[in-house]
Amino acid sequence: LTGKEALTHFPSLGGPGGSVPGKGHVKQCELLQLSRKQKRLCRREPGLAETLRDAIRLGVLECQFQFRSERWNCSLEGRPSLLKRGFKETAFLYAVSSAALTHSLARACSAGRMERCTCDDSPGLENRKAWQWGVCGDNLKYSTKFLKKFLGQKRIGKDLRAKVDIHNTNVGIKAVKNGLKTTCKCHGVSGSCAVRTCWKQLSPFHEIGRLLKLRYDDAVKVFSTSNDAVGHSELAGPHRHGHSAKHPALPRPTDLVYVEDSPSFCRPSKYSLGTAGRTCSREGNCDSMCCGRGYNTQSRLVTFSCHCQVRWCCYVECQQCMQEEVVYSCKQ
Repeated sequence: LTGKEALTHFPSLGGPGGSVPGKGHVKQCELLQLSRKQKRLCRREPGLAETLRDAIRLGVLECQFQFRSERWNCSLEGRPSLLKRGFKETAFLYAVSSAALTHSLARACSAGRMERCTCDDSPGLENRKAWQWGVCGDNLKYSTKFLKKFLGQKRIGKDLRAKVDIHNTNVGIKAVKNGLKTTCKCHGVSGSCAVRTCWKQLSPFHEIGRLLKLRYDDAVKVFSTSNDAVGHSELAGPHRHGHSAKHPALPRPTDLVYVEDSPSFCRPSKYSLGTAGRTCSREGNCDSMCCGRGYNTQSRLVTFSCHCQVRWCCYVECQQCMQEEVVYSCKQ
């Protein structure tokens, strides 16, 4: 999230969820891997430290879910080394990190966990009625404005890698914006829509993660080129239909971009633990994940609940059944 080690786990402080009464948020801010400016913003904003923790957990879990069947499975092992390179995987990490933080901040505002923001206050939304009916819009407007300040994106980096990182960070923010929708609820006699309450609501983060994974699959390799018209360098990608060789195509704002080809992730390295021992699907991804080394087959008995019945009034009674399950895992 800071551009250095975006998805490291934060240590918990006493109590459920790591919350500490009083000035506990200041202590939490000091434990986070933030720049001096970010720590200052964190100390001024009670609730931000806990929101950062939520965002990191959200980003980690979604990344691991989206890459569960890939050679690189978004493991925390090798993360610092990976973030120093310009791979496609690095692009996804920057995007999912910024998306998770944007999403978490907007939700924290509407949940009342941040002191300096509240429900969405977009023009045209009847917030008094929304409050009356217990509905509070996700405040994406505040979230994106604060995030730009928190990440310090006012000045675009001069070198290629800095431009790439900022571009991918913005792709994550845009993915959350694209998932913002207006949800309405009707109130009236016999279900009529005489009174309607509307509010802004973010898409579930799984949908955003799935979108970013599609962007990862179609990521664009870029280089730096000079733009004489604006007087500085900009990112350029492969030639597209309709673009001349003298004017290379610019990546779209929604494209994830990278600057160097990824390693295979087949063997242990400073970027990952490799794929040895990983479970796979024989009909699906074993050949790819196991990198041609083959896979082991093992049978095991699995216990699960079965023949469940609802008993009056308030509980479900189940039997325990067993079945044989075949597990495939990549060879060393």
